[in-house]
Amino acid sequence: MKKIFLLLMVLILPANLHAYSEQVLLGGQNVGIEAYSKGVIVVGFYKVDNRYIGSETLNVGDIILEIEGYPVNSIKEMTDIIDKNIKDGKVNVLIKRNNKEKETTMSLVKEGSVYKTGLYIKEKITGIGTITYIDPNTKITGLLGHELTSALSNNKIEVRNGKLYSSAVSGIDRSTNGRVGSKNAKIDYNNSLGIVNKNSSVGIFGTYKSTLPNNKLLNVAKWDEIELGKATIYTTINDSIVLPYEITITKLNKSEISTNKSISFTVTDNNLLSTTGGIVQGMSGSPIVQNGKIIGAVTHVLVDDVVKGYAVFIRTMLEEGDR
Repeated sequence: MKKIFLLLMVLILPANLHAYSEQVLLGGQNVGIEAYSKGVIVVGFYKVDNRYIGSETLNVGDIILEIEGYPVNSIKEMTDIIDKNIKDGKVNVLIKRNNKEKETTMSLVKEGSVYKTGLYIKEKITGIGTITYIDPNTKITGLLGHELTSALSNNKIEVRNGKLYSSAVSGIDRSTNGRVGSKNAKIDYNNSLGIVNKNSSVGIFGTYKSTLPNNKLLNVAKWDEIELGKATIYTTINDSIVLPYEITITKLNKSEISTNKSISFTVTDNNLLSTTGGIVQGMSGSPIVQNGKIIGAVTHVLVDDVVKGYAVFIRTMLEEGDR
């Protein structure tokens, strides 16, 4: 009987435990993101033999996952596989389009000793975002609050690996209703902060490898501790300076607690609004603090009303980062 009891304890206890800390370092820093995708991304076409052969079966934004059954993660791999497997001027390819996998073919034309695809492709995507938190114990860090997608399509990027870099905001393209602006930023590729290894619907996650910043250490809020009313976002809109800005929490949607839109808010800070006009691209991941606790992160802006946005619940991010 004792053995059965011990076995049950082993099986049951982990379901109620989590490894993430109940206190995390507050983010708000702008960072550069460099992510290598699973597959290579089609970014354009060029003429071969006076025609655009690449666009006959492929679209800009498609992700080529396999050629003739072999995984493709780099331009070199793509070239090598084509050279060894081409038949009748074509190869079979597996692509991702609109987040669905699809089999098709790709035509090629030989010029001299080289097969031309008619495709401009890239192996990685780069961008900027905002750190939400760093777990001081595990060094796990969460950013964005939503998934990383290709700017050319709505394809979710399956991240094989990537890096985080120091970044400074050099200017703001202001938001206006109907048009979302953005942060303009410079990425310092000589100053790596950590690695990226996971892309999910509630953020991208990795490990902070640099010296931990001397940021505020805050308690993590429970859902029932979040209130309608005043709160604060921390973000960077000038250089590398993280500052607090006032918002108002307008709605809490517990039925959406596992999504990236469980919290609705309005920006009310005049200093922020005078500079940005509202929420801008690059603010995703900006942490939200209320009553001295971190409660979530900015994820979306309403295009028709750019002072309003959505946020993800902080524990939803922490749980995903811990998986």
